[in-house]
Amino acid sequence: MSMTDRSFTVIENQWIRLKDGTRLAARIWMPDNADADPVPAVFEFLPYRKRDGTSPRDESTYPVFAAAGIAGVRVDIRGSGESDGVIDGEYTELELANACELIAWIAEQPWSNGSVGMMGISWGGFNCLQVAALRPPALKAVISIASTTDRYNDDIHYKNGCHLSAQLSWAATMLAYQSRSPDPDIVGDRWLEMWMERLENEPFFLEEWLSHQRRDGFWKHGSICEDYAAIEIPALVIGGWADGYRNTPLLAVEGLGDKAKALLGPWVHKYPHFAWPKPRADFHGEAIAFWNRWLRGEENGIETLPQVRAYILDGPKPAVRRDVDPGFWVSKQHWSAPESECFYVDQFGSLLEGMPIPHAPAHEIYLKSPLDTGTAAGEWFTLKPDAELAGDQRIDDAGSLAFQTAPLDEAKTFLGRPSITLTLSADAQLANLCARIVDVHPDGTATRVSFGVINLAHRDGNEDPQPLIPRQPVEIRLDLDACGYRFGEGHRIRLSLSTAYWPMILPPPVDPGLTIDIASLGLAMPILGDHEMFEMKQPANPDPLPKYIEHAPSTTRRSVTRDLAENQTRYEVAEDTGLFEHPGTGLSTRQLREETWSIDPTDPLSMTGTSVWTCDMRRDRWSVRTVSTAKLACTATDWLIRASVLAYDGEKKIFEKTFEKAIHRDHM
Repeated sequence: MSMTDRSFTVIENQWIRLKDGTRLAARIWMPDNADADPVPAVFEFLPYRKRDGTSPRDESTYPVFAAAGIAGVRVDIRGSGESDGVIDGEYTELELANACELIAWIAEQPWSNGSVGMMGISWGGFNCLQVAALRPPALKAVISIASTTDRYNDDIHYKNGCHLSAQLSWAATMLAYQSRSPDPDIVGDRWLEMWMERLENEPFFLEEWLSHQRRDGFWKHGSICEDYAAIEIPALVIGGWADGYRNTPLLAVEGLGDKAKALLGPWVHKYPHFAWPKPRADFHGEAIAFWNRWLRGEENGIETLPQVRAYILDGPKPAVRRDVDPGFWVSKQHWSAPESECFYVDQFGSLLEGMPIPHAPAHEIYLKSPLDTGTAAGEWFTLKPDAELAGDQRIDDAGSLAFQTAPLDEAKTFLGRPSITLTLSADAQLANLCARIVDVHPDGTATRVSFGVINLAHRDGNEDPQPLIPRQPVEIRLDLDACGYRFGEGHRIRLSLSTAYWPMILPPPVDPGLTIDIASLGLAMPILGDHEMFEMKQPANPDPLPKYIEHAPSTTRRSVTRDLAENQTRYEVAEDTGLFEHPGTGLSTRQLREETWSIDPTDPLSMTGTSVWTCDMRRDRWSVRTVSTAKLACTATDWLIRASVLAYDGEKKIFEKTFEKAIHRDHM
């Protein structure tokens, strides 16, 4: 029997008891005859519920691993799914200690060959890198997708000291997710007792996150950039240009060196074998070769892969839906900091190749963007290739200071992180700045290529913010997000600056505008340099996700409305997953999200955000529902947060709690 067609068994639920007595629930895909012929295992540790939340993607991958002779062990974090207890936060010491204990448990099983890999996307991508830094002996390799090396600057909380609206969105999501009931089909009559324990004791994550507005020890914990040397095992780090986590693969190879391989595609926040936009990647083949090399010792040459493989976007246009992005694959055997092509702004506002003229006379321009500039930014964290992606940038450029080149005589291709330098001043102690690189197509359509934001009090670092001195010029350097992009012949490169990027970035308590010396403005674009072109192998199965029984379809709505009489802009999102039944378990689930942000474009203190989640679970005569609401508002001195959770057993309300708190604004 070959390793590619080994039969296997799915263990729907395996209880794993931790040393403290907590029982965690695992779903295991076990190659047959593993007791006699032990196998390596891949472990994934998440709070997203193996029974329903991640079952489609689990069922797209772990059967393929098992058929290749690799066990899959998918475990719910405490307080999630059918696991005992209550979650205590993101990537906590307890969570990581539990992960190390689980790895040891796996390695000790009679079916295990003693070698464990850890894998995941997002939460699971984060914690596999964090666990690798703790060096549990049996952990031999990790695959991390859509993750971060720096929890403060490259996650959904803060970005260079700016407050991301995704922080409220994600706190609301986790409040809803963790409020859901365990499945009585697994836990039996204990389900109600377990559910009430969660409802009564689960934290509202936003309180903790807002209590750490600087990059302090809370964020350094779990940020592998604090000590890259702690990771001694191979890591395959994957990201997508359409996702917020696009910086991590290159940062990982820069920090981990030869231990890391980076893969960057055109994708949103999904696994590469079913992500959009296409083209996809043969994740299963890549992963199995990776696991066979590092968990079995198979000499298959995986370690000789180029250090960086990336898809170069070739002028995609904004669209209602981007199913396929034009482009091509390149590889760089060894990654190093790229050389830069530099641009400056002349006195007429044109973007020209070259460096700013030293000691040139100042040419100051005042910029104060409407506070609703940014509605074409899309989501920071993208799950679908639709209006979640950045739209036509002409909408936001109208409220920005924009400089652009003449039409290019020849194409220019870049890979890496752009940066800008400039001198500016403000009439107040606080202000934000956003910079965007835009591809202006010959017909005027404008595609966002990269962006960066900075809370100017964080200009010298995120640990000890220093307010601006009003009207005193300061020199700023801002690194933008990584990109892989080709500007075609006849296209223009545009640099757009704004003082607002709402609702992605929440405004500071004052809105002074900025005085920018355009004579000082420099843009450095990372040149692709030496590379090889290659064809990425595509997935064998173009539609790998399982099909569940549809009882109600999914829907998505996203809109921006401007009330001209009230001078208010509203950004509204409505997501309905639809009602789907798992054919194997009979469990039907549905989640509805309704989120609204509003602002008066002239008043930063008018900003509000509300996110409401309704989660339904049902089987036969059993049905439960939770309704979770999270709200954020502000004053000049405080963030104001409110939350509530309602729970229903059938039609009967069995639980209600509310939460309200003011948290001091710390230089933002």
